[in-house]
Amino acid sequence: MPERLYFRQLLSGRDFAVGDPLATQMVNFVYLIGDDETREALVVDPAYGVEDILDVLEGDGMRLAGVLATHHHPDHVGGSMMGYSIEGIRSVLERRPVPIHVHREEAEWVRRVTGVSATDLVAHESGDRLKVGDVDVEVLHTPGHTPGSQCFLVEERLVAGDTLFLQGCGRTDLPGSDPEAMFDSLGKLASLPDDVVVFPGHRYSLASAATLGAVKETNMVFKPADRQQWLAAFAGT
Repeated sequence: MPERLYFRQLLSGRDFAVGDPLATQMVNFVYLIGDDETREALVVDPAYGVEDILDVLEGDGMRLAGVLATHHHPDHVGGSMMGYSIEGIRSVLERRPVPIHVHREEAEWVRRVTGVSATDLVAHESGDRLKVGDVDVEVLHTPGHTPGSQCFLVEERLVAGDTLFLQGCGRTDLPGSDPEAMFDSLGKLASLPDDVVVFPGHRYSLASAATLGAVKETNMVFKPADRQQWLAAFAGT
């Protein structure tokens, strides 16, 4: 079969929300995932310049079919943060009513942060699979940074949100964070094949993506030998 996956990585402040100082500072990645044949696509964590993001999608001849949310923080789904009001999924829904896919444990957090209705949200469990056209997206529940953080696995690409960066992992000293859950979630991701490519939620390293095998070799969060060592090194960071 011909390659049907449509996949784009967009960087805030460079590819959208250009000139927005917060977007530039936060270096968020947004992802577009779709089927090149049916022209349907999902957007992961739309925030800041929502109009810009959707214009990229439409410029590629793709039709928005839904939103995937890795977690509820405003720099990923919109809301108030550090005195700023950030565009997010509410703005998406104003332009095109589509389902917002969240983890079951994150639904109430997303609703409170963004002000969207509960009926706008579709709650998932780990292992659920979504279809966009003929492209399969697997949901992986990876709590730790937030209770309902989730990653998305699509054709050997791991959209990791703020669970795993190329260097480091998501903070575990925020409301709802859990260092022990993060240790378990990193273990779950580490068990995936080494040739899976990790696409993080922020550009906190020079590279924008890397194979999981390379990340495990260089990322300090995989260096401790056991849970006790990991918690001693990373709990509360």
